[in-house]
Amino acid sequence: MDKKAKARWLKQLHQWHWVSSALCLVCMVLFSITGITLNHATQIDGEPKVEELTATLPEPLLAELNRQDQGALPRPLRDWLRRDQGIDVNDREAEWSGQEVYLAMPRAGGDAWLAIDRNSGEVLYENTDRGWIAFLNDLHKGRDTGTVWRWFIDIFAVATLLFAFTGLALMFLHSRRRPATWPVTALGLVLPWLLIAFFMH
Repeated sequence: MDKKAKARWLKQLHQWHWVSSALCLVCMVLFSITGITLNHATQIDGEPKVEELTATLPEPLLAELNRQDQGALPRPLRDWLRRDQGIDVNDREAEWSGQEVYLAMPRAGGDAWLAIDRNSGEVLYENTDRGWIAFLNDLHKGRDTGTVWRWFIDIFAVATLLFAFTGLALMFLHSRRRPATWPVTALGLVLPWLLIAFFMH
């Protein structure tokens, strides 16, 4: 490669490497830290906080509930849960049976569920909060985080690949003056496979 072509490639690669590193920096730190916390989850896992609530549906709301047997809870019932009980169920799909309506509400860092007896109108609600470390760990895994966060993880992964491959290309262009480039790169490739081959049994 002549000097002018090499200079052009270096300029472009440095630009893309800088942009992708700026995009990835904070998330790479976050995912690295949560990688450590996930690896040591049994040592640092906190005690979950559990909140329980019981209530009874007003008769008109129970009657409206029993006119339905699929989909989300009726809007007046959702409004009553949010206004009077502090429970926001949005428009989640419920599980309907002849005796009960059950609503699972998993989320990052916690879990919740709501059950309504279709005969008595008894409402049972339980909310579990596993703390900030569990929340960040679930962000790392994409567990119960919703569509927007899953898209964000995919975009972050593409930016990280761009950062890695532009770094590899820059190493290639500078490798003649840095003879340790390829042995160190090869070590980074071989070491994980050696660990898998000898210690993952």
